[in-house]
Amino acid sequence: MAVLSTLPVQWLCTLLLLLGVASALKFELAAHTGGESHLKERCIRNFVGRDVMVAVKSTVSGYKGDGMIVNILIRDALGNEYGRPRDVVGESRVVFTSHSEAAFDVCYENLFAGSHRPSPGLREIELDVDIGADARDWSAIQANEKLKPVEADLRRIEEMTSEVVREMEYLRSREQKLRDTNESTNTRVKWFGVGTTWLLIGLWAWQIMYLRAYFRSKHLI
Repeated sequence: MAVLSTLPVQWLCTLLLLLGVASALKFELAAHTGGESHLKERCIRNFVGRDVMVAVKSTVSGYKGDGMIVNILIRDALGNEYGRPRDVVGESRVVFTSHSEAAFDVCYENLFAGSHRPSPGLREIELDVDIGADARDWSAIQANEKLKPVEADLRRIEEMTSEVVREMEYLRSREQKLRDTNESTNTRVKWFGVGTTWLLIGLWAWQIMYLRAYFRSKHLI
């Protein structure tokens, strides 16, 4: 009976965890000699909130000494740098906590090394970015806290749910700010229209009075 009672919980955990799974991004990166490298690097951008854990996992093909060097640079739009792995081959994992609410870039560059020019000069790269609860090492947490698999899954789902709630609160606050800005703009436009209308009415009255005085001075009326 105990085994049967845990099956629905396990199925629920599995289904909820599958919702947060994202496929990794795979692409090929051509090597170059290093001139204007900032124009030839490949960058992938993502957005993250403040004080959020991010795990960037890169898997680079090739081997050291094959004539190519792949460097990685992780930075955000505000200039904060979170990692700069050099000569990456195989799997590389960088974990950091964001300093501010901003977009961050994971940039790759592939440089020729020495006089050897491999053909084709390409490296295959696989990128996987985990944010929030997905960025934590749940295997280590499960081992350190001696949790059962279902308990670890429930902990992860709880954190993911909390993140969704925080995201909804953030969106609600943003929507409120945008609504307040929209209402303020509408009020300003309304009073600007009213002021413009009264200004035109005043100008029209002044023109009539001026023209009447002018024609009277000329004895035309």
